[in-house]
Amino acid sequence: MKKLVSRATAFFPLWALLACGWAYGRPAPWAAMKPLIIPLLGLVMFGMGLTLSGEDFRRVFQRKGVILLGMGAQFGFMPLLAFGLSLLLDLSPQLTAGMLLVGCVSGGTASNVITYLARGDTALSITLTFCSTLVAVFVTPALTWLYLHRTVPVATGEILASILQIVLIPVLAGMAINHLWGRFLRPLQSLFPLLSVAAIVVIIGIIIGLNQEMVAATTPAILLAVTLHNLFGMAAGYGIAKVFRYPPPICRTLAIEVGMQNSGLAVALSLKYFSTAAALPGALFSIWHNISGSLFAAWTNRRPGEEKSPDPP
Repeated sequence: MKKLVSRATAFFPLWALLACGWAYGRPAPWAAMKPLIIPLLGLVMFGMGLTLSGEDFRRVFQRKGVILLGMGAQFGFMPLLAFGLSLLLDLSPQLTAGMLLVGCVSGGTASNVITYLARGDTALSITLTFCSTLVAVFVTPALTWLYLHRTVPVATGEILASILQIVLIPVLAGMAINHLWGRFLRPLQSLFPLLSVAAIVVIIGIIIGLNQEMVAATTPAILLAVTLHNLFGMAAGYGIAKVFRYPPPICRTLAIEVGMQNSGLAVALSLKYFSTAAALPGALFSIWHNISGSLFAAWTNRRPGEEKSPDPP
């Protein structure tokens, strides 16, 4: 069973691309499944919780430096990169606004699933997502004013309720069950990566179905901007962790957390405060960062022997 699951998850990028093609050709059935996004993410987070313990989070908070490092890269590098790419590729003011909003928001919840599949530090990923979400309430409006000279308020209650519903409650429930009956669930834990892959593939298809018209309107310049924003963000997250001599699982986690943004929030803010055109970068980012994340997870799973690295001094 374990070998079968491993082989199925190894083709994660292929399943993701097939879902993209199917949803682009027939968007209506996929778009109709929009209500499944939150339950699917919640189910995966619950499965991840079954593999975690309180000790995992205690260890994360013993290394506050890596949390500050990840958040600094996310809110420092990603907005600056978005601004630089927009200038370099001569994007319109509306597209530039959309790019900046993608760069200024917090990390996305899908990053937790990708971190789990990439054999990163899942507890650290969840902690970074939660902390960046809290900080984004104040930092995102400040950054949008700094770069765009326009105030974009962030709905604090809605974001925190979403994180609570999608991430914290399912993970805590899974951890509680793991604490009480973990020894009986060990044989099933090998199935969790396959469940996560299936959920992310379906979510990618739904996002394509919901944004098919925007995808069809994509120009080479904005596609290149979104792709480079994500890839350079992942490279920066990995590189800065490497410079500080963190072990590979933490390097992978920071790569994913810095490179994968809460693009759904960026789309919502773009539509509310700017225009439909400004929402295009966030919509494309939603699709692309899941594909690049799946490719990254598949790549890391082909690199054995990196799991047990010493912590930095």
